[in-house]
Amino acid sequence: MKQMPVCFFLILILFSSCANGTGEKTETAMIQSDTASYTTMTFTDTVVNFGTINMGELTKIRFEFSNTGNHPLYLTEVKPGCGCTVAEYTKGAIPAGGKGTIIAAFDSNKAHPGTVSKNIYVTANTSNGLLHTLIFNGEIREQPSATN
Repeated sequence: MKQMPVCFFLILILFSSCANGTGEKTETAMIQSDTASYTTMTFTDTVVNFGTINMGELTKIRFEFSNTGNHPLYLTEVKPGCGCTVAEYTKGAIPAGGKGTIIAAFDSNKAHPGTVSKNIYVTANTSNGLLHTLIFNGEIREQPSATN
């Protein structure tokens, strides 16, 4: 039986290490595992009340944060707690002393009238906890029925 060339095994290892094609999961794992490069972040507010909106309205809630550490800050995941919210956030490296935002777009059509409280889970390379929970709440007023 012939022996396989060494380069065949190197190629196999290379393709195995790039399982998702984008390298995103690998990069995220590398950032989170590099504890020497952890930093700290501080949010202006972690709980925001959006007030009262009518059923069917879309509202945007803004969370601001600062990198209060000495290394670049990376938000590796920003995940809303339910399907009624979509989150946009500052991507890429946020330098020491830099600022960023997370904007939650809440669709009241996907909720029920009354008091609501929703979460956004933020994962970052921070020594003050890898997971940060942001909360927004408010009141959804039922639309008055149209009468003739």
